[in-house]
Amino acid sequence: MPRFGLASAAQRLRELLNGPRLLVPLGFAERAPLDFRFLGRALIQAALVGLAAGLAGAAFFAALEYLSRLLLEDLAGYVPVRARGEQFAASGHGTPFRPWLLVLIPALGGLGAGLVARWVPEVRGGGADPTIEAFHYRGGMLRRRLIWAKPLASLFTLGTGGAGGREGPTMLIGGAIGSSVARALGLSARERRILLVAGVAAGISAVFRTPLGAALLAVELLYRDGFESDALIPSVLSSVTAYSVVISIFGESTLFTHAPRFPFVPAHLPLYGLLALVVASVAVGFLAVFGATRRGFSKLPLPEWLRPALGGLALGILATAAITLLGAGTTQPGQGLGILGGGYGAVQAAISGASWLPLGWNGVLLLVGLALLKIFASSLTIGSGGSAGDFAPSLAIGGLLGGAFGRAAQLLLHDPRIDPGAFALVGMGAFYAGIAHVPLAALVLVCELAGNYDLLVPLMLALGISFVVLRKKGIYEAQVATLADSPVHRDAIMLDMLRTAHVSELMVSGRPFASFSPGSSAQDVIDKVGDADWQNVFPVVDAEQRLLGLVTSEAAHVLAQQADDARWTIVADMMQPAVWVRQDDDLHTATKALVESGLRELPVVDAERRVIGFLDEADIAKLHLSSATRAEAGPG
Repeated sequence: MPRFGLASAAQRLRELLNGPRLLVPLGFAERAPLDFRFLGRALIQAALVGLAAGLAGAAFFAALEYLSRLLLEDLAGYVPVRARGEQFAASGHGTPFRPWLLVLIPALGGLGAGLVARWVPEVRGGGADPTIEAFHYRGGMLRRRLIWAKPLASLFTLGTGGAGGREGPTMLIGGAIGSSVARALGLSARERRILLVAGVAAGISAVFRTPLGAALLAVELLYRDGFESDALIPSVLSSVTAYSVVISIFGESTLFTHAPRFPFVPAHLPLYGLLALVVASVAVGFLAVFGATRRGFSKLPLPEWLRPALGGLALGILATAAITLLGAGTTQPGQGLGILGGGYGAVQAAISGASWLPLGWNGVLLLVGLALLKIFASSLTIGSGGSAGDFAPSLAIGGLLGGAFGRAAQLLLHDPRIDPGAFALVGMGAFYAGIAHVPLAALVLVCELAGNYDLLVPLMLALGISFVVLRKKGIYEAQVATLADSPVHRDAIMLDMLRTAHVSELMVSGRPFASFSPGSSAQDVIDKVGDADWQNVFPVVDAEQRLLGLVTSEAAHVLAQQADDARWTIVADMMQPAVWVRQDDDLHTATKALVESGLRELPVVDAERRVIGFLDEADIAKLHLSSATRAEAGPG
């Protein structure tokens, strides 16, 4: 949250009370009761967004599979490794491996993505940061052209082997659909933001097939510490709808195949804790490489639209060299190792084994090597401006490291109860939870991938450690720390603070003050106001000390400059109507009274309207400043 002083805090209070009526988030339920009509509309709209995003995600997945098979397999002779949930269209695999084409094809794809980005810059990279920025700073507005531009740029990047994921693009596509539906229906900014998040959930669910995890990820991704509770229920419905659409078309299956159960062994918890530390350490390196690559490409003396082509060329060289050198002992030439694409096929091998993955320490070293190669491959693709997500590479790196760790533990401890597949799944969750600050979503995502909650306790431990270690680092620059740091909720939190505090907490009482009767002379007013060292407002009272009106120090100073008028003026002529607050009023009511009256100070009266103290605008501003400072500092 930006730092500000007492004067700006007071001005912000005035703007807040003078501005349009604010819709307080449902998180402040005590003062913002649930509007079931609003919720009903939101659910219907979320289902509509989920349907559209599910169809768009299915079409994108099908087009991407066909394009990658045509260019990489049928043309270049590349043989990718796939997870179970990625099996889609058949290919003859009869084309001989052509390494020179595998070098060139990603470069051509990068060129196509760069040309699209020349006209629609938001298609660069994944989909998280533009979506987060749209939520916090643009009222949930994403341009409609992203609905076609993002899939087109991502088809160029991923269809030619770009080392990124599908989830990032479909996240942005779904968000753009949600934003467009909201605008077409003429919805408010609040509803538009909710549908944006619901669209993100639907986009993730459409390709990852984890409906609850996708919904939680969509609401948790916006903050480093917190989640968007308003959008949770619509996101769940949108995610379920998109998931239902996709499995109706492609059939029901989880992304990975794995052992049916993972028995919980308490003695293995220290191993999971150590895995989390290893994964978090590698994640720090990944973020450093990713950031350095992006900065390096940004400094190249090349047109921005040409940089993804250079990144694609470097990726093609890296992947071809790795396939040639590391894959010398595989079953067929051109055998992929998960360096291109999202890398889920390599994770599948880490979970359940594969014919190309050696046993023993050679397998451990190969998995570690693939994880490191994936770091550089994904950095080249995304860091150069290619249109691909960071979600899949992050999961792949964590899964490969976890699989290697599990195999190493098995070899060292000779414990048959150690399942490398369990460590691979936990490694996936720990890596992404740490760099994206989404521990709850990652926990549920992995449980959905596993098909059960056997790994719940190891995941809680590993994700907690990773989250704490990577607390100060993250991959999404647009994330804000908490709800209090988001412009969306900052005003709502201020209003919540005003509604929970009362005048009695801030009023000045028991201090002598000057007052006047209606018949007091103007000269008496001028003298007493001149002697006052703290009052700005002076009560006018009757014989029983009941408040009748007010005289301000400004009025007295003006009158002092007009000696002729002051001679004939009495208080009844110069006083203004009485404005007051009671000590049991909340500060929201008091601030409205201050703003509407234009006064900097108000008298506080009892039941008989006798003045018992004063409330100063500056004290309210100090309270707001103190609350803002605490929110900025965070818990503790």
